Amino acid sequence: MNAPRAATPDPIRIPLVPPQPGFEDFISAWLVPGPPACLVDPGPATTVEALFAALSGLGVRRIDYCLLTHIHLDHAGGIGRVARRLPEAQVVCHPKAVAHLADPARLWEGSRKVLGALADVYGPVEAVPAERLIPADRFAPEGIAPLLTPGHAPHHVSFAVGEVLFAGEACGVVFDLGARGLYMRPATPPVFALDRALESLERLIALRPGRMVVGHSGLYEDGAGLLRRHREQLLAWERLVAQDPGRPAAAWAEEILGRDPLLSGLAAFSPAAQERERYFLGNSLAGFLGWAASRRG
Repeated sequence: MNAPRAATPDPIRIPLVPPQPGFEDFISAWLVPGPPACLVDPGPATTVEALFAALSGLGVRRIDYCLLTHIHLDHAGGIGRVARRLPEAQVVCHPKAVAHLADPARLWEGSRKVLGALADVYGPVEAVPAERLIPADRFAPEGIAPLLTPGHAPHHVSFAVGEVLFAGEACGVVFDLGARGLYMRPATPPVFALDRALESLERLIALRPGRMVVGHSGLYEDGAGLLRRHREQLLAWERLVAQDPGRPAAAWAEEILGRDPLLSGLAAFSPAAQERERYFLGNSLAGFLGWAASRRG
């Protein structure tokens, strides 16, 4: 990877489980012990106590930076509470996210509109003091390189921390199913723009990353390979949707599950986790089809 190659302690995964069946292995925060000590995507508000219990168990007394790949509730909904308990930590996010974190009323309202009851499962967002927020395009400490990677969200950022790339959801959602291979689901919710997502993927592929953390759900050794597979998956979805772009998302779901080999492992999940994946698959299809409709414009 062409990003900074300073020796970096192994990142530590901190599983976070909101009060929702099927979400037991879905959300994680990541600790980079440092220095500087970084906490990547501290998770939703309802898991903040579990996060701090884990940090205490790891002997963590200081966090220098909270790095937010994006401000969706499952990744950053708890950041206001986290910032209050870590007064020394600065919060780094996409420039477009700064105003939403300083005054999260619209973020919370929009999240409830999109997620419905799931927003309440994640919990409401508290404000972060404006002076604690750093736009990622103005953040350049030694050993950490932010890369603006819109696609999954317009406010998405990836971070190269030493030799590890934290890709958020730029590579979609990935689960290692062991002998059954990988399960990879695009994370393309409304409002989605395929052209921006592909441009971001190309930027990340150009880094030739080895070790890469995917926001859902782990650390992988061949980041560049995963990114290339995801790019081809998105292009395959584009070709498929182009055959009948007016078809609704609900009608596409079963066909996509039958025709995308990277989704073939769905049956390996628990029934509750399958329900979760079907929910988010519908969300991703809605975003993808919305983009296709805008292109027909």
